Amino acid sequence: MSGMGGTGDGTSASNAPARRETRGAVELTAAMLLSGTIGVFVVESGASPFTVVFYRCVFGALFLGLYCLARGFFRNHGFTPKKLALAALGGVFIVFNWAFLFEAYGSTSISVATVVYHTQPFFVVLLGALFFRERITRQKAGWLLVAFLGLVLVAGVSASDLSGDGAYLVGLGYALLAALFYGLSTIITKRVTGVRPHLVALVQVLLGIPLLLPFTRLGESAHLGTGWAWLAGLGFLHTGVMYALMYSAYQKLPTAKIAVLAFVYPAAALLSDWAVYGHHVTWVQALGIPLIVAASLGTNLGRRPRLRRARPAVRPPASAASPGRRTAATPATAAARRATPAA
Repeated sequence: MSGMGGTGDGTSASNAPARRETRGAVELTAAMLLSGTIGVFVVESGASPFTVVFYRCVFGALFLGLYCLARGFFRNHGFTPKKLALAALGGVFIVFNWAFLFEAYGSTSISVATVVYHTQPFFVVLLGALFFRERITRQKAGWLLVAFLGLVLVAGVSASDLSGDGAYLVGLGYALLAALFYGLSTIITKRVTGVRPHLVALVQVLLGIPLLLPFTRLGESAHLGTGWAWLAGLGFLHTGVMYALMYSAYQKLPTAKIAVLAFVYPAAALLSDWAVYGHHVTWVQALGIPLIVAASLGTNLGRRPRLRRARPAVRPPASAASPGRRTAATPATAAARRATPAA
């Protein structure tokens, strides 16, 4: 009987990592599906973008504060003055990243703004080269070119956009600026080690409250009506629940699976924009989406954008095969591979 019990325990132990990874995949998928509905909540709230972000920070701070308190995260928090300052600096960029993305929704559409915003990993690469002096290899440059071509197609700029009031171009600029700010936040926040990400997020949304107050139209609050439910949803669901799911999933999943599942977010955003508002991308724009998707995956997973070359007749010994080697990742490289686009 003891032998049978030992076998059962061994089987259970061997299945534990697989179950853990499956649970992580479910959590991250749920988080990305939630993220894909952010645009609908923003538009339906009826508030201006900076007002939306202000109340997202208020409700998000309330949820994350209670969550961290219930989980005991405030004990042995790991913050030092330097780490707290870095978390706060990252918060400056993350809250303005939200504001510019929400501005882009109104000038373009949820679909176009989300896909353009999904160029975040490439800004992380460029910022890594700027701040960490990391060399941009031909592989990275190739993916940046692919992403740029995809961006040109997705933008779908026409002659009327150039001759009109320029609102559409401004919206594209807002989406790119949001992606840049997300990249800056990623580069900075990755330096905050030894602190639970929930606490880092809490610091950032708390900072967002006084930071955004001067830009917030508080007078709108009296006329929001049902918009309050949408704003509360952004805080509790898209900042509290979504972040809790994401951070839990990150601990269970390999980087490659995180990079792949991250594309549930733009897919869900396109679907919700079509289902609720009837917006859809054109055929030309649709051609650009897979280019951005492929380039983002290639950047995160370290794949090369080139055609397969003929293998030599005599293969070198396994010990000498350079493709099997991996160099140590710099902070910028690690940030580029692990950055998960989420509004």
